[in-house]
Amino acid sequence: MNIDTLLQYLNAYGYWIIIVFLFFGIVGIPAPEESLLFLIGMLIDQRSLAFIPAFLSAFIGAFTGMLSAYMAGKYISSTFFGKYGKYVGFTEERWAKVNNKYIKNVRKTIIFGFYLPGIRQISPYFAGMNKISLLDFLFSSFLGTVLWTLPFILAGYYAGSAFHINPNYVPYLGLVFFLVFLLFVLVNFFKKRKA
Repeated sequence: MNIDTLLQYLNAYGYWIIIVFLFFGIVGIPAPEESLLFLIGMLIDQRSLAFIPAFLSAFIGAFTGMLSAYMAGKYISSTFFGKYGKYVGFTEERWAKVNNKYIKNVRKTIIFGFYLPGIRQISPYFAGMNKISLLDFLFSSFLGTVLWTLPFILAGYYAGSAFHINPNYVPYLGLVFFLVFLLFVLVNFFKKRKA
Protein backbone atom coordinates (compact mmCIF):
# COMPACT_ATOMS: atom_id res chain seq x y z
CA MET A 1 0.00 0.00 0.00
CA ASN A 2 1.43 3.36 -0.97
CA ILE A 3 1.31 6.52 1.07
CA ASP A 4 -1.35 8.19 -1.12
CA THR A 5 -3.75 5.31 -0.53
CA LEU A 6 -3.07 5.45 3.19
CA LEU A 7 -3.68 9.22 3.25
CA GLN A 8 -6.92 8.76 1.28
CA TYR A 9 -8.09 6.19 3.86
CA LEU A 10 -7.19 8.56 6.69
CA ASN A 11 -9.11 11.40 5.01
CA ALA A 12 -12.12 9.20 4.28
CA TYR A 13 -12.39 7.24 7.52
CA GLY A 14 -10.43 9.33 10.00
CA TYR A 15 -9.28 7.76 13.22
CA TRP A 16 -11.21 4.54 12.58
CA ILE A 17 -8.74 3.49 9.90
CA ILE A 18 -5.90 3.74 12.43
CA ILE A 19 -7.76 1.33 14.72
CA VAL A 20 -8.47 -1.10 11.87
CA PHE A 21 -4.93 -1.11 10.44
CA LEU A 22 -3.25 -1.60 13.80
CA PHE A 23 -5.73 -4.29 14.79
CA PHE A 24 -5.06 -6.18 11.55
CA GLY A 25 -1.30 -5.76 11.93
CA ILE A 26 -1.30 -7.25 15.42
CA VAL A 27 -3.49 -10.26 14.58
CA GLY A 28 -1.18 -11.11 11.67
CA ILE A 29 -2.86 -9.60 8.63
CA PRO A 30 -0.21 -7.50 6.83
CA ALA A 31 -0.63 -3.81 7.59
CA PRO A 32 1.83 -0.88 7.76
CA GLU A 33 2.17 -0.71 11.55
CA GLU A 34 5.41 1.18 12.33
CA SER A 35 5.06 3.24 9.18
CA LEU A 36 1.51 4.17 10.13
CA LEU A 37 2.52 5.19 13.66
CA PHE A 38 5.37 7.32 12.31
CA LEU A 39 3.05 8.88 9.72
CA ILE A 40 0.50 9.63 12.45
CA GLY A 41 3.19 11.62 14.25
CA MET A 42 4.01 13.55 11.08
CA LEU A 43 0.32 14.28 10.48
CA ILE A 44 -0.04 15.50 14.07
CA ASP A 45 2.86 17.88 13.44
CA GLN A 46 1.12 19.12 10.27
CA ARG A 47 -2.12 19.62 12.26
CA SER A 48 -3.94 17.06 10.07
CA LEU A 49 -4.63 14.87 13.12
CA ALA A 50 -5.04 15.68 16.80
CA PHE A 51 -2.62 14.00 19.21
CA ILE A 52 -5.02 12.55 21.82
CA PRO A 53 -7.53 10.96 19.40
CA ALA A 54 -4.72 9.68 17.15
CA PHE A 55 -2.81 8.13 20.06
CA LEU A 56 -5.99 6.63 21.55
CA SER A 57 -6.94 5.17 18.15
CA ALA A 58 -3.49 3.63 17.76
CA PHE A 59 -3.63 2.27 21.30
CA ILE A 60 -7.13 0.83 20.89
CA GLY A 61 -6.26 -0.82 17.58
CA ALA A 62 -3.09 -2.47 18.89
CA PHE A 63 -4.52 -3.40 22.29
CA THR A 64 -7.71 -4.95 20.91
CA GLY A 65 -5.60 -6.82 18.37
CA MET A 66 -3.50 -8.24 21.20
CA LEU A 67 -6.57 -9.21 23.20
CA SER A 68 -8.27 -10.84 20.19
CA ALA A 69 -5.15 -12.85 19.32
CA TYR A 70 -4.82 -13.92 22.97
CA MET A 71 -8.44 -15.16 23.01
CA ALA A 72 -7.91 -16.96 19.71
CA GLY A 73 -4.77 -18.56 21.18
CA LYS A 74 -6.82 -19.89 24.09
CA TYR A 75 -8.90 -21.87 21.61
CA ILE A 76 -5.99 -23.06 19.44
CA SER A 77 -4.41 -25.83 21.41
CA SER A 78 -0.81 -26.96 21.18
CA THR A 79 -2.12 -30.20 19.65
CA PHE A 80 -2.96 -28.14 16.55
CA PHE A 81 0.74 -27.36 16.15
CA GLY A 82 1.64 -30.94 16.99
CA LYS A 83 -0.67 -32.17 14.27
CA TYR A 84 0.04 -29.63 11.51
CA GLY A 85 3.37 -28.10 12.53
CA LYS A 86 5.38 -30.87 10.90
CA TYR A 87 4.30 -29.58 7.49
CA VAL A 88 6.18 -26.33 8.09
CA GLY A 89 9.14 -27.79 10.00
CA PHE A 90 7.73 -27.16 13.46
CA THR A 91 8.45 -30.41 15.29
CA GLU A 92 7.38 -31.27 18.84
CA GLU A 93 10.96 -30.70 20.05
CA ARG A 94 10.98 -27.21 18.57
CA TRP A 95 7.56 -26.54 20.06
CA ALA A 96 8.79 -27.58 23.52
CA LYS A 97 11.93 -25.45 23.19
CA VAL A 98 10.01 -22.35 22.05
CA ASN A 99 7.40 -22.92 24.76
CA ASN A 100 10.01 -23.15 27.52
CA LYS A 101 11.76 -19.95 26.39
CA TYR A 102 8.43 -18.17 26.07
CA ILE A 103 7.17 -19.18 29.51
CA LYS A 104 10.43 -18.06 31.18
CA ASN A 105 10.26 -14.61 29.57
CA VAL A 106 6.54 -14.15 28.97
CA ARG A 107 6.17 -10.61 30.33
CA LYS A 108 9.30 -9.33 28.59
CA THR A 109 8.27 -11.03 25.36
CA ILE A 110 4.82 -9.46 25.40
CA ILE A 111 6.06 -5.98 26.35
CA PHE A 112 9.17 -5.72 24.19
CA GLY A 113 8.01 -8.13 21.48
CA PHE A 114 6.10 -5.22 19.96
CA TYR A 115 9.41 -3.97 18.57
CA LEU A 116 10.14 -7.25 16.80
CA PRO A 117 8.12 -7.89 13.64
CA GLY A 118 6.69 -11.38 13.79
CA ILE A 119 7.11 -11.68 17.56
CA ARG A 120 4.44 -9.04 18.17
CA GLN A 121 2.02 -11.09 16.02
CA ILE A 122 2.85 -14.50 17.51
CA SER A 123 3.23 -13.48 21.15
CA PRO A 124 -0.46 -13.03 22.03
CA TYR A 125 -1.37 -16.35 20.42
CA PHE A 126 1.36 -18.07 22.45
CA ALA A 127 0.13 -16.39 25.63
CA GLY A 128 -3.36 -17.72 25.03
CA MET A 129 -2.17 -21.21 24.12
CA ASN A 130 0.00 -21.36 27.23
CA LYS A 131 -2.89 -20.26 29.44
CA ILE A 132 -1.10 -17.15 30.71
CA SER A 133 -3.51 -15.47 33.11
CA LEU A 134 -5.71 -12.81 31.54
CA LEU A 135 -4.69 -10.28 34.19
CA ASP A 136 -0.95 -10.79 33.50
CA PHE A 137 -1.57 -10.59 29.78
CA LEU A 138 -3.69 -7.43 30.05
CA PHE A 139 -1.07 -5.66 32.16
CA SER A 140 1.84 -6.68 29.91
CA SER A 141 0.06 -5.93 26.66
CA PHE A 142 -1.26 -2.59 28.00
CA LEU A 143 2.26 -1.53 28.95
CA GLY A 144 3.75 -2.89 25.71
CA THR A 145 1.14 -1.13 23.58
CA VAL A 146 1.87 2.24 25.20
CA LEU A 147 5.65 1.72 24.99
CA TRP A 148 5.35 0.83 21.30
CA THR A 149 2.77 3.29 19.94
CA LEU A 150 3.82 6.42 21.81
CA PRO A 151 7.54 6.44 20.85
CA PHE A 152 6.79 5.87 17.15
CA ILE A 153 4.16 8.61 17.10
CA LEU A 154 6.50 11.00 18.94
CA ALA A 155 9.37 10.06 16.59
CA GLY A 156 7.19 10.94 13.60
CA TYR A 157 6.09 14.16 15.28
CA TYR A 158 9.59 15.37 16.14
CA ALA A 159 11.21 14.11 12.92
CA GLY A 160 8.43 15.75 10.90
CA SER A 161 8.97 19.09 12.62
CA ALA A 162 12.79 18.93 12.50
CA PHE A 163 13.25 17.67 8.92
CA HIS A 164 11.35 17.76 5.70
CA ILE A 165 10.46 14.11 5.21
CA ASN A 166 8.75 13.05 2.03
CA PRO A 167 5.71 11.01 3.17
CA ASN A 168 6.30 8.64 0.25
CA TYR A 169 9.37 7.31 2.06
CA VAL A 170 7.60 6.64 5.37
CA PRO A 171 6.45 3.11 4.41
CA TYR A 172 10.11 2.11 4.07
CA LEU A 173 10.54 2.76 7.78
CA GLY A 174 9.01 -0.64 8.54
CA LEU A 175 11.52 -2.24 6.16
CA VAL A 176 14.38 -0.46 7.93
CA PHE A 177 13.21 -1.76 11.31
CA PHE A 178 12.86 -5.27 9.89
CA LEU A 179 16.43 -5.14 8.52
CA VAL A 180 17.72 -3.89 11.89
CA PHE A 181 15.88 -6.79 13.55
CA LEU A 182 17.43 -9.30 11.11
CA LEU A 183 20.88 -7.85 11.75
CA PHE A 184 20.33 -8.16 15.51
CA VAL A 185 19.25 -11.81 15.11
CA LEU A 186 22.26 -12.63 12.92
CA VAL A 187 24.72 -11.00 15.32
CA ASN A 188 23.27 -12.94 18.26
CA PHE A 189 23.30 -16.16 16.23
CA PHE A 190 26.99 -15.81 15.36
CA LYS A 191 27.89 -14.81 18.93
CA LYS A 192 26.21 -17.94 20.27
CA ARG A 193 27.82 -20.07 17.61
CA LYS A 194 31.28 -18.73 18.47
CA ALA A 195 30.73 -19.41 22.16
